[in-house]
Amino acid sequence: MIIITFPDGVQLRYKSQVTISQLIIDANFNAGEIVAAQVDIDGKQLEILNTSASIKSNAKVRLIKKNDSEWLSILRHSTAHLLAYAIKELFEDAKIAIGPVIENGFYYDISCKKSFNEDDLEMIEKRMIEISSRDENITREEWDRNHAIDFFKNQNEIYKVELISRIPLDEKISIYKEGSFVDLCRGPHVPSTGYLKYFKLLKLSGAYWNGDSNNEMLQRIYGTAWATKDDLDKYVEMLKLAENNDHRKIGKDLDLFHFQEEAPGLVFWHANGLLIWQQIEYYMRDIYSKNGYKEVKAPQIIDVSLWKKTGHWDNYRENMFTVNSENRTYALKPMNCPGHIQIFNSKLHSYKDLPIRYGEFGNCHRNESSGSLHGLMRLRGFTQDDGHIFCTENQLLEECTLFTKLLQKVYMDFGFNDITYSVATRPKKRIGSDLIWDKAESALMDSLNSIGCDFSINKEEGAFYGPKIEYTLKDAIGRSWQCGTVQVDFSMPNLLNAEYINSDDCRQNPVMIHRAILGSIERFIGILIEHYSGVMPLWLAPIQVVVCCISEQSIEYARSIYSVLFDKEFRVEVDLRNEKIGRKIREHSLRKTPYIIVVGENEKNNGNISVRCHGSINLGLMSLEDFMIRLNSEISKKCMVSS
Repeated sequence: MIIITFPDGVQLRYKSQVTISQLIIDANFNAGEIVAAQVDIDGKQLEILNTSASIKSNAKVRLIKKNDSEWLSILRHSTAHLLAYAIKELFEDAKIAIGPVIENGFYYDISCKKSFNEDDLEMIEKRMIEISSRDENITREEWDRNHAIDFFKNQNEIYKVELISRIPLDEKISIYKEGSFVDLCRGPHVPSTGYLKYFKLLKLSGAYWNGDSNNEMLQRIYGTAWATKDDLDKYVEMLKLAENNDHRKIGKDLDLFHFQEEAPGLVFWHANGLLIWQQIEYYMRDIYSKNGYKEVKAPQIIDVSLWKKTGHWDNYRENMFTVNSENRTYALKPMNCPGHIQIFNSKLHSYKDLPIRYGEFGNCHRNESSGSLHGLMRLRGFTQDDGHIFCTENQLLEECTLFTKLLQKVYMDFGFNDITYSVATRPKKRIGSDLIWDKAESALMDSLNSIGCDFSINKEEGAFYGPKIEYTLKDAIGRSWQCGTVQVDFSMPNLLNAEYINSDDCRQNPVMIHRAILGSIERFIGILIEHYSGVMPLWLAPIQVVVCCISEQSIEYARSIYSVLFDKEFRVEVDLRNEKIGRKIREHSLRKTPYIIVVGENEKNNGNISVRCHGSINLGLMSLEDFMIRLNSEISKKCMVSS
């Protein structure tokens, strides 16, 4: 007897195995609304399965409907397979590799003699629509390992054979079929291709197999898929806006930074870009000072023996750059935490000293694959506004709460008011006892509850040393960016012998809180550039004011205005070129300069200035004193854009 239990307590009994599609019928659900099922077999095995899958033992079953949280992920994963199906029909020699879901879409990596172009994407998309219209059933099967290997070898699907070889011997080999297409996949998928209606192929790129440059360069096709046409249309429109706001294009136009092949994943900062960087650094340094942080700086390279003690070497070594010197191996730091523990350990602290808060603008390096690099958003070398708090267990809740409040204030100053919160819990691969993880997860959740922040839970998404809160902000065109984090760590202080003297005069390990507000400063600048379309708030703008003279007769007056503004520490330039004033205004407007001052004979004779602000807004005549009052007022409001 097999007993199936639904979330509302209703039970169905079967003499033998039963398909999920049969359960849907017997439970009187609308089959067209059910896309998959979450199955918990005797509390030991939690899976999301296709409606064609069978259940062979007692299980708790939650039927997944359209618009449930899992729906879009299932839809997009299924559309990735639809893409591979279309390619196999169109290109006989194509070999398919992997096709995961990513944020807002999916991709599939393909090996093919044909070098795909934009016209090919259009052709592939048309074939996907055709396959969708066939409404072919998508079914799941479990195959014997050797049979699966033989099948894919005969199909010359070398990447699938390699993937099977990596699957642990005690795991099932699951196969999905739709029409003539067969693919290795854990699933789940929608019941049939007819569910896949609203999708679009977006772009092409290259990606090495396994991220290893010694392997074949595959062709990666990106796409997106949505539940409704309206959702798809809105997303495509957002992509157009994002393309216009691309920080790489704006960065080049405004002479902020550049990239070049000799330094992949690294940034060449130009003077104007560095000015933005410095304003952010000055601001964050002031935040540190006013909130009890001591700024420190740890070494860039550290012997791997320290990284082995922390667990980074076992859990993160593939992402670490190493160097050798005098028979010793060093790692460029991918993060700052071990260095901060060494600073804490340099003297023995009393419980009366805690909490101790360290902050660092730490230069980090991570060996990201070349295919994942993306302007300022994904780099190999970057700077974190990193910080670590050493505290007692009793101080943990208050410190986490204070940090969230501080983060909210910082984001507001940069112009971001829409923040979402999620708690990432213990991953399968982790260090530390379950008791420690219970305490850490509870502290994070309680801190958010204490200040009324709603949050979601991302199961098994925490760092290997502790759970974390992830703070995600929304930009001007509706995109989400995960930037800040706070992580509770009971393990690393113990591993690196961090101790303080407690109130009983005994040595005790502190709790360590890892925290960052901006995350990567480079990435945050990229987000700001796209959020503001390059029109930075006055306090961040590299050049705040340009003074333009109309004629040669007003040059000295323009210089005098420039000198006053410069002496008052505004970032100002003066344009004394022998050019028509209209051309000067156009050029500085294209540079997205917040304010343009125009002076000629009239302004000189009357002792005032003519002011324009970005967006071709003419503010008219005003005194220099009133103009400086306006500037100071706007700067003090931080996020306010010139208007």
